[in-house]
Amino acid sequence: MTKKFYITAAIPYVNAPPHIGHALEFIQVDVVARYHKLLGDKVTSLTGGDENALKNVQAAEKAGELTQKFVDKNAVLFLKLLKKLNTQFDVFQKGTAPSHFKSSQELWNLCLKKGDIYKKNYQGLYCVGCETFYAPDELNEKGECSEHPGKKLDKISEVNYFFKLSSYQSQLVQLISSDTLKIYPDFRKNEVLSFLKEPLRDISISRSNERAKNWGVPVPNDSTQRIYVWFDALNIYRSGVDEKTWPADLHIIGKGIIRFHTVYWPAFLLSAGLPLPKAVMVHGYLTVDGQKMSKSIGNIVDPLEIINKYGVDALRYYLLREIPPFDDGDFSYRRLDEVYSSDLANELGNLVMRITTLAEKDGLEIKPIYNFQFSNLTIEQFNFFQFNLILESIWKKIKILNKQTDDFAPWKKTSVERKDFLTKSLNEINQVGYELQPFLPETAEKILKATQGKITKILPLFPRL
Repeated sequence: MTKKFYITAAIPYVNAPPHIGHALEFIQVDVVARYHKLLGDKVTSLTGGDENALKNVQAAEKAGELTQKFVDKNAVLFLKLLKKLNTQFDVFQKGTAPSHFKSSQELWNLCLKKGDIYKKNYQGLYCVGCETFYAPDELNEKGECSEHPGKKLDKISEVNYFFKLSSYQSQLVQLISSDTLKIYPDFRKNEVLSFLKEPLRDISISRSNERAKNWGVPVPNDSTQRIYVWFDALNIYRSGVDEKTWPADLHIIGKGIIRFHTVYWPAFLLSAGLPLPKAVMVHGYLTVDGQKMSKSIGNIVDPLEIINKYGVDALRYYLLREIPPFDDGDFSYRRLDEVYSSDLANELGNLVMRITTLAEKDGLEIKPIYNFQFSNLTIEQFNFFQFNLILESIWKKIKILNKQTDDFAPWKKTSVERKDFLTKSLNEINQVGYELQPFLPETAEKILKATQGKITKILPLFPRL
């Protein structure tokens, strides 16, 4: 039977155009989705636009635009990036979609029916960047949010609806410690369990219309309030698919939003009596030349610029090979140039070109291979999202093939003498092409096309810059 596999990327705020950090996560999701398709699973992948946040309203005001027009314009930029990255997302669910409003209000009513939502006066410190309240003991030594140091917190006093998060502490501990909700990697799982050792506080899940600027999902049966952005944004994972597709088999997220996905989100679903996601994979952040990406520094990297110069698979390769899947990693144009020239142009591109040039000259034909398989080690590494190690293993094969070609020097042999060598090499390059499909789909397709049937010389896969 075909297995269902539902995977999501985080739902990015659309208060600004996408940057290379977004590209990293979209590509990671696409790699896992393509891998499961090769296994024969029925895959659905989703991302969308977190549109009901205060930061979107503030950014629209700064731009002098209506909020809806502003978020629509930026959503188009994210859709354009998804296409340029050659990702195969099935759903892009907008937070302002009527289907999402309806689903989020239904989720609210289910939690209300359980008795887990109540109203009270509240005063607290709010970080617009995180779209969440923080208690004083959760801030750094300067009294700032650790995710957004240097930015002043808003002191808010208003009537809010609260969710009884404290009621779900023991259930959350059991779910996570037993891996019923699996968190990758283990050190992130331990972080969450450490957080859950402290008593959980109930959380605000609404904002006054005044503070929300009348923007967002209305609270059912209360015209004065809007649903808190995380309660509605997390529900995009559900509102964008049907009941057969939910629950998610895997959420891929950045480390800054782990609490929302592994504590708040499962608690909302437990309250509502809905199925829980099965796993959450947490990646690190990207720095640029060793510095945090920042508009003030002016080091925001536009992935479209990289694609236009180097090609999409060069960007995909760099982010998957050079950036550790679970830790912070650095992007630099200097390193990208090095990787492009050595790994892609010289090692992979030159190998395929040399072999196909001689094979075409000899009129060689190779029977198509239909029974490709991933090795047990590759499967194990995929199960733990070790993208960099899988690519490292593929490149070891490429290096060996290059050395064998140099040692044998087929260009010095007659066509009869080199036939067996070229046939063997083409079959091994075929396997490389198969294994590269989730990572470099465009390149893999070219390799598989050029090295089966009647062989034709391949054009440079990665032309000299």
